[in-house]
Amino acid sequence: MTRAAAPEPQAPAAAGDEGPAAQPPTGADPSEPGANAPQPTPDPASAETEAPAAAGDEGPAAQPPMGADPSEPGANAPQPTTDPASAETEAPAAGDHADAAGPEASADGRAGGPGADAEASTGGGAEEVGAQPADGAGGPVHGAAEGSAPQPATTGGGEPGAERPESAAGDDARASTVGEAEGSSAQPAHGSEGPVAGGAEAAVAQPADAAEGPVAGGGEGAGAQPADAGGPGAEPMVSGRGGVGESPAGPTPEAEPQPALSEAAAELAAQKVERERIARRKAERDAPVDAGAKLSGKAADLLAAVRAVESGEKPDRYFDEAPAAPRKAAPTPPPVRKPAPAPEPAAAPAAAAVDSVRAVLARGGAPETLAATAAAALGDGAAEQLAENPWRLLAVPAVRPTQADGFARALLGPEAGPGDERRTTALVGWLLVQAGLKGHTALEAPVLEKALAQYGVPDPAEALEHAIGEGTVLVFHEPLGAPVPEGEEQPVQILVGLEGSAMAEESLADGLARIANTFDSPADWEKAAAQGPGAELIRAVAAHGLVAHTGGEAARAEPLALLAAARELGLRACLAAHAPSASAEAVTVAGLLSGAEGPGRDADGQFALDLLIVLDAPQLDVEIAAALVESVPDGARLVLSGDPGVLGSAGAGRVFADLLAARACPQVVSRVPDPGPIGELVSGIGIGELNQVDAPGKEVVIVPVRDAGEAVHRAVQLVAESVPRAFGIPADSVQVITPGHGGSAGTRALNAALKERLNPGPGRFGGFDPGDRVVHVPSPGRALPARVVSADAEGLHLDRAGARVVVPKELVESQVRHGWAVTAHQAVGVRWPAVVVVLPGDAAQALSRDWVYTAFGRAERHLSVVHGVDQALPQAVAQVLPKPRTTRLAGLLSALAAAAGEQPQ
Repeated sequence: MTRAAAPEPQAPAAAGDEGPAAQPPTGADPSEPGANAPQPTPDPASAETEAPAAAGDEGPAAQPPMGADPSEPGANAPQPTTDPASAETEAPAAGDHADAAGPEASADGRAGGPGADAEASTGGGAEEVGAQPADGAGGPVHGAAEGSAPQPATTGGGEPGAERPESAAGDDARASTVGEAEGSSAQPAHGSEGPVAGGAEAAVAQPADAAEGPVAGGGEGAGAQPADAGGPGAEPMVSGRGGVGESPAGPTPEAEPQPALSEAAAELAAQKVERERIARRKAERDAPVDAGAKLSGKAADLLAAVRAVESGEKPDRYFDEAPAAPRKAAPTPPPVRKPAPAPEPAAAPAAAAVDSVRAVLARGGAPETLAATAAAALGDGAAEQLAENPWRLLAVPAVRPTQADGFARALLGPEAGPGDERRTTALVGWLLVQAGLKGHTALEAPVLEKALAQYGVPDPAEALEHAIGEGTVLVFHEPLGAPVPEGEEQPVQILVGLEGSAMAEESLADGLARIANTFDSPADWEKAAAQGPGAELIRAVAAHGLVAHTGGEAARAEPLALLAAARELGLRACLAAHAPSASAEAVTVAGLLSGAEGPGRDADGQFALDLLIVLDAPQLDVEIAAALVESVPDGARLVLSGDPGVLGSAGAGRVFADLLAARACPQVVSRVPDPGPIGELVSGIGIGELNQVDAPGKEVVIVPVRDAGEAVHRAVQLVAESVPRAFGIPADSVQVITPGHGGSAGTRALNAALKERLNPGPGRFGGFDPGDRVVHVPSPGRALPARVVSADAEGLHLDRAGARVVVPKELVESQVRHGWAVTAHQAVGVRWPAVVVVLPGDAAQALSRDWVYTAFGRAERHLSVVHGVDQALPQAVAQVLPKPRTTRLAGLLSALAAAAGEQPQ
């Protein structure tokens, strides 16, 4: 076998290049992590910016900040802010798996407003903006000529079946830059409003403590305001996030809530039912802190612990109760529980309530188009809540603090000061919501206080204490490290979180411990495990209630073997995956939870099964995982299987990684390597090595490019001509993957070029024509490939894997996007015969090891890499790791496992 020749040298991207690099190019997609994530928020622990986690699929086209006129130049340009949970830079982004809409970073430095799509930073991808490896780090790819751009593999640097393009060596690299310089700090003076406008990627925009001007109204003549003028122009609106994961680009001001029971509504309603059951069980153990109560009891103890830790004193005691001991399987049948109520569609707010909210918004100068969204977010008495506390407007997903400040000043006048307790309490909750969009389930107290200070709060510690006393947030006293001998001081960490995430994480830990301790002796499955693939996994599941299984794409055969063995034994077994699977045996996790797929539920509201196998477990966030585990009946087994190297979940938490870290159950590691040159390449990336591989059949091809325009041209040529001609793979089976939605070579630009080549048309139906290849995001975190069939007054008709789906016309903009090109977060869990990965020069900083691992691993037979990032690719693989998330699950599981070990058997 001959080794593929190394490509010719590629000119490095100009210093300072960013664009989608600094974050996944924009355009948040509701299916991506953080897609609903608003612009990054101030991070007290860092002088650099961080993009909010995006999630999943993108939503509507970029929208201007609240009150800004889309026709005005710069109306779509959001101002970077810092992330309260990270010390590294991150550009405003949104992800594809909910990767839930964020600002859009384009090549010219502008960014979209609410609803714009950006690749999820939480799952990796665009996050590690601030962690730029040193020049030359990682070394050139083995076998490449000295000074050439490292290439994972190449068949001569050209397209498959085509002549190699002329060498780019010696040509000037033409990479567009976004911003003047990275790492600069733009801090507005006290009293000014909004972060400093500009494209500097790492600029820290610290909001003023006394922003001026009400939120721009939606009335005639409202236009974009300069960043230094305060008011709505200071910060862009951001799409919201609802339910689990990320919302599909968040509600737009014009979209009225739909009362009809859609697929998304059914799924979210089912999850709501599960969360209510979790809440009832939680209430049996701990009584919640009453809102409005003064500091007393648990809250007072928690605050005392915070002060003690900060002062260096040893706290008197822990404040969260010791975890309940795991329960064994009951020897007698459990008591019959009431059936879970059927999911009901969320009721749209009454017209009178919307009118009342609209009147209050008009008095404060806020866009009246937010009325329906605000009424739905605030619930009963929304108008009264806003009139009494204008900062409650922050509960509306698209609103930023400076906009809420302007609204409050218009309603309250001089009373609306930066230290107002109503403002500080609302800010605490808002900051934790933003952290959740980046994957965190809690924040350290000092980090949260620092973020409050950057929003102009005079006394952050007092503000946090007040929020705790009001019951807005909860505090957790988490031990650090291994237990210490009695008499010694145990290192602790004080974490602050919202009740919803806390309850989900604790319920999940209890449920996993319950399942893990169900069986005392192994079942007799030796005959099923005697031979064939998955024997080790079958033996582990026979002896334990909970098993973690890890491996690459080839390892997916082992859970399938387990499924077949369990059914041969007469067990009711089910296989669930994150995305629709090629296997007819698998259902989707979303379909299983909603009841649309799978075995259904028994009279107790539990899954009617004996074994549940979950593929793509890294894509589970804490809320989905809690609802899933809560529905597994006593006496059933659970297997969580996945590849730890892929991008993380769109929503908050790192369930699979925490389960592996806690070692709370047996872990079966597959030893089956992924085959072929692509498998060899991806395996090396997983351990931080970008190796050159032999590709005699052109399984891996590198196509060097000099700029984004050439990248788009080459990608279209590969999809439409080269790959079909060389491999016989039709264009419909070739998937393009790029780091983000915005920019000159993001999914929007690529989809426009591919549509013009493969299915030209006027876009009569909201930009779509029959035959268009699209991605449908029916609910947060789900990006489903589909094809446009037709459109009428009812909506857009799609063919989704043979099933006809109708998307209501008012939801088309937020739930449907062209799908010839997607982000890596959207591609998780799916593979295609051929994949073209586009890496333009301005995407260099969006790359990380898990992003490259995920994107390259989506190809089955052929991988083309349109390479314009020079040394950034091997550096990202070697040095840029996934951004850590602050979670509590690993500690909770470890404590439960320790408690179970101390119990007499």
